[in-house]
Amino acid sequence: MPRKTMIAAIQAALAEEMRRDPTVFLIGEDVRLGVFAGTRGLHAEFGDKRVIDTPISELAVAGAGVGAAATGLRPVVDLMFGTFLYLAFDQIANQAGAMRYMFGGQTKLPIVYMTQNGSGSSAGHHHSQSVHPFFMNMPLIKVVMPSTPYDVKGLLKAAIRDDNPVVFFNHLSLGGQRGEVPDEEYIIPLGKADIKREGTDVTICAAGMMVHHSLKAAAALE
Repeated sequence: MPRKTMIAAIQAALAEEMRRDPTVFLIGEDVRLGVFAGTRGLHAEFGDKRVIDTPISELAVAGAGVGAAATGLRPVVDLMFGTFLYLAFDQIANQAGAMRYMFGGQTKLPIVYMTQNGSGSSAGHHHSQSVHPFFMNMPLIKVVMPSTPYDVKGLLKAAIRDDNPVVFFNHLSLGGQRGEVPDEEYIIPLGKADIKREGTDVTICAAGMMVHHSLKAAAALE
């Protein structure tokens, strides 16, 4: 089975979904260049209409994604660092998270907010916070935080196909991690836990980088 980095798995998931569904498009700051490399190369294949660079206004970008999703498109909104979601909070909480409730379920809102989360890469405070707890209690917002290249590809594809808003957190320090990623089609259902290691004494629930720390701790305690 091929081995890919987390970044390469993100690239593969985005490219495959954009080829599969012409309503999927990417919008955000510097997505054509691909600052974190996850969007790199997509503009060359899909062009200006489906890989869209925006001004530096997270609130505006998040709102544009809501409008696009409400009209039947499937935007993937790249908001770079998790702390930048504070600036987009109103659109995510009051619009994306509430719209299906406000319209009694008569509309879908298939949007993915993709961002980098966490610390450990020598970045400053504004680029190193873990902001996912803020979004875990919002109505109709699904939160995803993968820990392996296999997971990131399957979960990102599932998030793009979901008809509800998803905030997709990639840990800042895991981009270069390698793991087995099939070339064939697969998705991982949202909301279903993966057992990384079986035991008999205690259950530890973790996400993102903490999965790796938990596995190391379990190995040390054997």
